[in-house]
Amino acid sequence: MNDFELIKRGTADIITEEELIKKLKERRPLRVKLGIDPTAPDIHLGLAVPLRKLRKLQDLGHTAILIVGDFTAKIGDPSGVSKTRPVLTDEDIKKNMARYKDDIFQILLPERTEFRYNSEWCEPLTSTDIIRLAQKVTLARIIERDDFEKRLKEQTPISLHELLYPLFQAYDSVYINADIELGGTDQTFNLLIGRELQREYGQTPQICITLPLLEGLDGTRKMSKSYGNYISIKDPPKEIFGKIMSIPDSLIIKYYELCTDKPDEEIEGIRNRLSEGVNPRDIKVELAKEIVQMYCSKKAANDAEKEFETIFRDGGIPRDITTYKLENKIWIVKLLQNVGFASSGAEARRLISQGAVELDGEIIKDINFEIDKGGILRVGKRRFIKLIK
Repeated sequence: MNDFELIKRGTADIITEEELIKKLKERRPLRVKLGIDPTAPDIHLGLAVPLRKLRKLQDLGHTAILIVGDFTAKIGDPSGVSKTRPVLTDEDIKKNMARYKDDIFQILLPERTEFRYNSEWCEPLTSTDIIRLAQKVTLARIIERDDFEKRLKEQTPISLHELLYPLFQAYDSVYINADIELGGTDQTFNLLIGRELQREYGQTPQICITLPLLEGLDGTRKMSKSYGNYISIKDPPKEIFGKIMSIPDSLIIKYYELCTDKPDEEIEGIRNRLSEGVNPRDIKVELAKEIVQMYCSKKAANDAEKEFETIFRDGGIPRDITTYKLENKIWIVKLLQNVGFASSGAEARRLISQGAVELDGEIIKDINFEIDKGGILRVGKRRFIKLIK
């Protein structure tokens, strides 16, 4: 498989293939841009899709340019949203990016990675600079975006600053002189504006490589921290394993294609096994082990499988269960937050109302319930904690 075929594998679109082939013939390290959203610092399997493609490009000798959108985050990317996004503060952005660099190098090569913050070149722009920048793109072109068109039809407000987002993101490509930009299919418009703006500034337009969006645990919406349907690569191995086992059967092949390094012929073999009637659960066990091994270790994958079987097949509890000491009687809503099973009181109440909370096998139905004794607290199918007095 040549370089072009390796890059093309698993992509949704390349704009244009002919231009990419031409650039590859230059035999030089290409500058490959990927925008990073500082609002959600957890690297989940959906975000890992473009990161893994970026790693493939690094392995071919190219340079990853990660653009942290600390300036554009203050505008808020309107892609796929139906209302204006909240604006982040500098403090929010700094906090969100604190551990991101360490995590991202589980996938990327540090020696071929540049981290850049777009405030470096966007904040110094004067009002005159911004007006000149805005002259490069027409309003008609900007409102071609699907999300803008939809909001206009629904008479949902669009703030003027949102119209500037694709312009500033495109200016990133100009400033760093990007050869290639990666993004999900929901970013196609932004990537194309980058091509147009580079052309306006006399640069060779970047190649746009879009990648399929990975659906999350709900099987419908794209994987996102804001939807709560994500699998973080920093989750404990047993959490990753259990979450993979919970994906809809219809996503098995897509997860193999986008989340693993399985060759095409092996994935085709898996597809054939499913069509021949092999239990999808067995295939998902193999998939879960593959992904846990990628981000943890082979031992962690084997241990996670054993624990999954203990919990789901035998109806048992994990061998190594965390303990929590009860000092006094505690409200169940508060307890769920304290042990990390709920991020808010609202989420805790939702779990209780759904019948997802058990104490020693008994479902807790009362949101006012108070616990004053030890026992095994279980939330959902995978989360356990031992309460001790």
